[in-house]
Amino acid sequence: MLYVDGKWVEADELAVHPEDRGYNFGDGIYEVVRIYKGKMYQWDAHLTRLFRSAREIKLDLPWTAAELTDIALQLIAKNNLTTDDDATLYLQVTRGVAPRLHDIPSGIRPVIMGFVRRKERPLADMKKGLTAKLVEDIRWLRCDIKTLNLLGAVLVKQYAKDAGAQESILHRNGIITECSASNLFAVKDNALYTHPADHLILHGITRQTVIDLAKANGIPVQEEAFDIQFLKQADELFLSSTTAEVMPIVAVDGQPVGSGQVGPMVQKLQQLFEQHIYSEVLV
Repeated sequence: MLYVDGKWVEADELAVHPEDRGYNFGDGIYEVVRIYKGKMYQWDAHLTRLFRSAREIKLDLPWTAAELTDIALQLIAKNNLTTDDDATLYLQVTRGVAPRLHDIPSGIRPVIMGFVRRKERPLADMKKGLTAKLVEDIRWLRCDIKTLNLLGAVLVKQYAKDAGAQESILHRNGIITECSASNLFAVKDNALYTHPADHLILHGITRQTVIDLAKANGIPVQEEAFDIQFLKQADELFLSSTTAEVMPIVAVDGQPVGSGQVGPMVQKLQQLFEQHIYSEVLV
């Protein structure tokens, strides 16, 4: 079952209004929430970011946090998720339906939509790692807002796939930002390095969890920009996201990262992250 604009429907019953601004302009926001063992993981953080994204695009959400939480919990229940199920929950809000003009209209009602999909953890990839390609960051300059404008991210991911890699590592004039749909960390001399959470990257919730876990376990973290040369000299690389968790990158542009194997720092952070997952959902 899907939740669309106040109604519970099946996928084949859906219809998008041709002048929905999300459909015409990508004028909307979204969140993807991980569900482990039938329970939402870090829901409050995702909800906080949803409201922030709405403010940044001047979108007034008519729902309270409690109402959105109720919708999310109903999505889990109506799709019969159990304590054995891992899944994702997708929640999207568009500005609503209005004549197709670039001006932001007043007095229209936002449209909300949500669904869940069963999704296993990417354990096999986490053990062997991914390959990546360096790609120029062609996205817009407000990557900190989680909007529906994802064509840039789609293209850079495809550029990497066309070159035989599994992921793209993005750079602006030689400064590393993040990946196509995830944040990036470099490991050098037992410390973590990642781009600061400014307008050039999404302030990932998993990114922040990794930072917090690292600091709590005595691992130094530097939130500062670094360049391609630093990246190529890193001992280890990994990306972080809601669905990929802590995912190692073992080669960039066909060259091995460090030993070319999943390194000890990534393995440690994977263990810490898994402990955090189950401390949150098994309460």
